Amino acid sequence: MAFADLLAHVGGMGRFQVTYVALLALPVFMMASHNLLQNFTAATGEHRCRVRWEANGTGLGPGDLLRVSVPRGERCRRYVVAQWWLLEANGTAANGTEPETEPCRDGWTYDRSEFPSTIVTEWDLVCGARGLRQLAQSLFMAGVLVGGIVFGALSDRFGRRSLLTWCYLQMGAMGTCTSFAPTFPVYCLFRFLTGAALCGIVLNTVSLSLEWMPTGARAIVGTMMGYCYSLGQFLLAGVAYAIRDWRWLQLAVSLPFFVFFLYSWWLTESARWLLMAGKPKRALKELKKVARMNRKKEEADKLDIEALKSYMEKEMTSMKSSHTVLDLVRTPTVRRISCCLCFVWFFTSFAYYGLAMDLQNFAFNIYVIQLVFGAVDIPAKMVSILTITFVGRRFTQALALILAGLAILANIFVPQELRTLRTALAVFGKGCLAASFNCVYLYTSELYPTVIRQTGMGLGNTLARVGSITAPLVKMAGELFPTLPFIIYGAAPVAAGLAATFLPETRNAPLPETVEEVESRARPRPDEAQQLQVLLHAQPGPAPQGSPKPR
Repeated sequence: MAFADLLAHVGGMGRFQVTYVALLALPVFMMASHNLLQNFTAATGEHRCRVRWEANGTGLGPGDLLRVSVPRGERCRRYVVAQWWLLEANGTAANGTEPETEPCRDGWTYDRSEFPSTIVTEWDLVCGARGLRQLAQSLFMAGVLVGGIVFGALSDRFGRRSLLTWCYLQMGAMGTCTSFAPTFPVYCLFRFLTGAALCGIVLNTVSLSLEWMPTGARAIVGTMMGYCYSLGQFLLAGVAYAIRDWRWLQLAVSLPFFVFFLYSWWLTESARWLLMAGKPKRALKELKKVARMNRKKEEADKLDIEALKSYMEKEMTSMKSSHTVLDLVRTPTVRRISCCLCFVWFFTSFAYYGLAMDLQNFAFNIYVIQLVFGAVDIPAKMVSILTITFVGRRFTQALALILAGLAILANIFVPQELRTLRTALAVFGKGCLAASFNCVYLYTSELYPTVIRQTGMGLGNTLARVGSITAPLVKMAGELFPTLPFIIYGAAPVAAGLAATFLPETRNAPLPETVEEVESRARPRPDEAQQLQVLLHAQPGPAPQGSPKPR
């Protein structure tokens, strides 16, 4: 008896599964609120040096005082000595030389009309310290990477539900602590721990939702979870618009996780994991509870420990052959697949977060841009599902990446004045990257055989996290050459799209079970190989009579 048969006996996609998925989906709405939160908590408004004469009773108005204290349009420097001659109609500098300037030694004055309080205004993350904004986001993504490694291993040992409950608590506690952070280093530490909890929630949510779902419903549930994240971007825009103070905003998106923590105690542990962990009695208890909730009381009474033990023995038998990460590069076809997928995973995430975390670059209303960036994911994922189903995985993956890269590169040549066109290209590129993400999860699971599928998925997710860590740091290169980040963000997905063309097509193909099966599919079929051999080694027949003999 297979586990899928057990789920069918206890109700398939019944009332339990619907309620279970709904409870797991609620926290997913809040994932985007933490992933993209720094677009608002680290937003930068207009700023200038604070002038030292503001409190000296000079009798000058604010405009005149600013004129003699700070060079026009300058954000990071001020005059060493007040330039009183600038107040004269025909005044000139002494000796005809440029006035000497110095860094902003007394801090900065900020325009707080749109962003009353951010981490930038609180800790002066401008001018020489502006790179710290990108560093904070990279540390958050580093936490996501570490969380994937740590919580992924712990969930296999201690169970999915237990780790999910802990991650809800850690997410709420660390997010709340972040809102009370007294210094920037402490803020970064709590953000790192928040990122680790976020990845733990994602991993265990996916495991629980899929392991309790019948086979036919898994694709629908996975798609629904993806749309919950997209809708969560709408929620972030609305909450950020209503709450402009960064501490209160951080607190508002963190407190709901305490509610998730409380109701997570009701969630049922994965029966599949309980069986693999050698706990058949508890698995039987959970399955009977599910059957009764699905109104399958008779089926619940028929379940016994022997059926579960037989399944457990079958599962353990299938796991006897050990495989390591080296199997991803041991054979030529799998090695080619792994190399190409490394490009796809890394550069998709790299370009996605390069766009999604730079909303202020488009000189548009940041709240509207966040809404539009979230909205474009919905049709993009829908189109990708259609092309994946009716055209193919390779075509969808390559086209989505190449179009995304070309859209980003095209923005380099669009003047800053054409804000609508620049924004439209960025939105189109972000939608293509969302479609690429939607495709690569399915494509990777179909390309790798069952025996190393989880290893391959783990490698891909790790590279995606590394890409998200690298993306904010590349933004710092714009200080040297303003268009350099866009050149890198655009060229990367184009290169990944070209790499995707070397992947084999998996549409309408059964899932491979072993590495040998993947290698055999890459070789020509026996009849094709025989025909090719005949063509290559065919000898010319006897010359017809009357034909000239060769000299």
